[in-house]
Amino acid sequence: MKILVTGGAGYIGSHTCVRLLEEGYEAVIVDDLSNSSIVVLDRIEQITGKRPGFYPVNICCKKELDEVFEVEKPEAVIHFAGFKAVGESVQKPMEYYSNNISGTLTLTECMKKHGVFSLIFSSSATVYGEPDRMPLGEDCPKGVCTNPYGWTKWMIEQILTDIAAADERWKVTLLRYFNPIGAHESGLIGEDPKGIPNNLLPYIAQVAVGRRECLGVFGNDYDTPDGTCIRDYIHVCDLARGHVMALDHMKDQNGTEIFNLGSGRGYSVLEVFHAFENACGKKLPMEFRPRRAGDIPVSYCDPEKARKILGFSTEFDIEKMCADSWNWQKKNPYGYGENAPCEA
Repeated sequence: MKILVTGGAGYIGSHTCVRLLEEGYEAVIVDDLSNSSIVVLDRIEQITGKRPGFYPVNICCKKELDEVFEVEKPEAVIHFAGFKAVGESVQKPMEYYSNNISGTLTLTECMKKHGVFSLIFSSSATVYGEPDRMPLGEDCPKGVCTNPYGWTKWMIEQILTDIAAADERWKVTLLRYFNPIGAHESGLIGEDPKGIPNNLLPYIAQVAVGRRECLGVFGNDYDTPDGTCIRDYIHVCDLARGHVMALDHMKDQNGTEIFNLGSGRGYSVLEVFHAFENACGKKLPMEFRPRRAGDIPVSYCDPEKARKILGFSTEFDIEKMCADSWNWQKKNPYGYGENAPCEA
């Protein structure tokens, strides 16, 4: 079975392609490389012995995307492609709405034209907004998002739900991620953000490898055991496995399904920080800073639906997540940089 993976050269997409290839699927990547690297293709081949198909195409370009469908004739799509920096989305809302929503509409139009009606969408727990109860189950209402990036996820979920409701041929799965971290245990692929990292783990990793001076922790006066925010972290390889399990389930699915993908266990910022110190074997510089607008104190999922229906549960704990992140970063101190080959 051939799967088209938009944004497949990115962090989560590349790990999912590895899992797809290991499970006997064919993978074809569509990625304009605006936030990823062509080096990923070599690394995926090193890990799996197979090289995914690749097209350097922006999914907003209907003509080029249509040609990919014409040539490759995929049977399903996993949709990762999109701008994803929360802070940048606040500064550039027009670009985020245009790229993320228009890209999804173009993609679904091409899918319909070519008779491809199975779609897994890379969504986010950010669609829950600031909920009034924990843990977060799929039955929790979608809330008010705090940034344009979150609103694009919110809106795309609605668009895809409406498409599936209007045409019974569609099978749509919305996967709401919590906080993906970690890297492939080989150290060949991992998270390589452009510029200053927006997320906790890559920032800590860059501090540990000497690229950043100090980790700034936003707020230490929240109503949590140690005063820092609590989040549900999931190893990216667990997340990749969840996509393949959702793909397998889709064969018997009708309409739209929603699944949380997380561990169901919350870790504070300080717990993660100290786990990473243990992984890299040294103390790291850290300072507390004022709270960041839009951060909620606690967020973790109820993973029961994914366990019951998909048979999915996480395998890796925070120690493994941090160990694999450090293994990736120390072998690739400058990520996929042209002059920084992997030391594996």
